[in-house]
Amino acid sequence: MDKKYVQYGCGFSAPSEWINYDASPTLYYERIPIIGKLYTRNNIRFPENVKFGDIIKGLPEEQDSCDGVYCSHVLEHLSYEDFIIAIKNTYSILKSGGIFRGVVPDLKAAVIDYLNDFETTESPADHLMRGTMLGIEKRGKSFSSFIKSFYGNSKHLWMWDYKSLAFELNKIGFKNIRPAKFNDSTDSHFNYVEEEGRFYKAAAFECIK
Repeated sequence: MDKKYVQYGCGFSAPSEWINYDASPTLYYERIPIIGKLYTRNNIRFPENVKFGDIIKGLPEEQDSCDGVYCSHVLEHLSYEDFIIAIKNTYSILKSGGIFRGVVPDLKAAVIDYLNDFETTESPADHLMRGTMLGIEKRGKSFSSFIKSFYGNSKHLWMWDYKSLAFELNKIGFKNIRPAKFNDSTDSHFNYVEEEGRFYKAAAFECIK
């Protein structure tokens, strides 16, 4: 029997060996029948094998059906409340013994950089806020700016370090939680979806349902 592997928040990284989902509004419009073929943004389109799906609302996958789930630089774009919903929904679609791996920017690394910058730069706060994609530099006043900020998900809403991630994953029921490195999973199928650059100054984890 074939195994099933799901990635959510895939962006344009969508290996054919995986079922790939993204919740981008751009993808939503691209997938509208007929009209979607005419819609494009910056002359770039999502790969055809990317499906529209939101892990917070729940992906169209059966419970206890997935052998592996992966997300890279996704969870930090969620509010804390939505993060909890997302990992609960991830737990639900995994089989018993299924693997969940994820990568987020490391808050601890960002704080260490900030403390180092504090002694060597004139504006360490500027480096921290830009580097972590926290805060709002400029608020648009037009209606289109409001819609973009309301529905967009480019900002980081809640930052994480490995210790805090492990704490939350354990509360949901995940087991064998450990720090992860690039392509170090016991299941080599994750090698298709992981990108080494995403692990730089990142908090990565692997756990099992």
